[in-house]
Amino acid sequence: MTKKLLIQVLEREYTTSIPFWLMRQAGRYLPEYRALRAEAGSFLNLCFSPDMAAAATLQPIDRFDMDAAILFSDILVVPHALGQKLDFREGEGPRLEPQKKINEINFETFDKKLAPVYETIRIVKKNLAGDKALIGFAGAPWTIACYMVQGYGDGEFSEVKKFAFNNTAEFDRLIEKLVEATTHYLIEQIKAGVDAVQIFDSWAGLLPEPYFGRWVIIPTQNIVTNIHKLYPGFPIIGFPRRAGMFYQDYAEQTGISCVGLDQHCSLEQAICSFGSKVALQGNLDPVALLAGGKTLEGEIKRILAEAGKSPFIFNLGHGVIKETPPENVAQLAKLLKSYQRE
Repeated sequence: MTKKLLIQVLEREYTTSIPFWLMRQAGRYLPEYRALRAEAGSFLNLCFSPDMAAAATLQPIDRFDMDAAILFSDILVVPHALGQKLDFREGEGPRLEPQKKINEINFETFDKKLAPVYETIRIVKKNLAGDKALIGFAGAPWTIACYMVQGYGDGEFSEVKKFAFNNTAEFDRLIEKLVEATTHYLIEQIKAGVDAVQIFDSWAGLLPEPYFGRWVIIPTQNIVTNIHKLYPGFPIIGFPRRAGMFYQDYAEQTGISCVGLDQHCSLEQAICSFGSKVALQGNLDPVALLAGGKTLEGEIKRILAEAGKSPFIFNLGHGVIKETPPENVAQLAKLLKSYQRE
């Protein structure tokens, strides 16, 4: 069987075509998703209804012929499965009852709550074309802890940082428990059939040294090590958003297969600094996709030129903006599908 294009790149093989997928590729910018969301009644209902979640996962593949589907779910299903009350409020985003510690994890209960997610994976695998990869995912411990402790997202998480800095031992214990839960969750996704996983550390860039190493690099390294004990060499993408000057340390120390770059990071510089050690993924500004037309075409061509012959997956620097016209995504797909390296 021919190896899937995305997996070839994650294993640092040279490919003439550039695989692509987009963060939040299944979402509100698609009319078919909005119809599915309305039918589900709530976001959590959609996440935990396997047939519907599988349909959402496959919608962008059917429309744009991307090289990978990413499981439709949410990073906050993990604290939800750990017993923290979770609600998604229209126009406000997620709300959790603030919680600063996790007691012993009952994985039987945890897996029972997440069983619909594992079933979604199995359904998608049955319906996904053989040349397409399926990506599972989880939030990184630091990012999940931000939402758990504060109860909502505000982009700053000052109260979380203050608590963590003043109670480092207690916060360490929370992170350790989240490493345990995240490892288990990703392994269960692998058992269900995903071809690769991505660890989203959306708020990694909020931490200074030495805390970036303590609560971003080391926990990710531990998750990767735990997964590779059972599945040696399994492809793992890490996305430490806005890591800036810490991207290189993350790439060199975590053991991940591929680093996802945000739009604030220079792809050219990343290739020079650590591109020989890992594959790279990124890093089109989502606003360029929103703009479309010649702006989008120019940015795509620039990124492809910078990528050169390095192992590279085309993606965004963050998720698709909900107001993005589907026609712009179709434009991106057409350009990438026609591109060939020598």
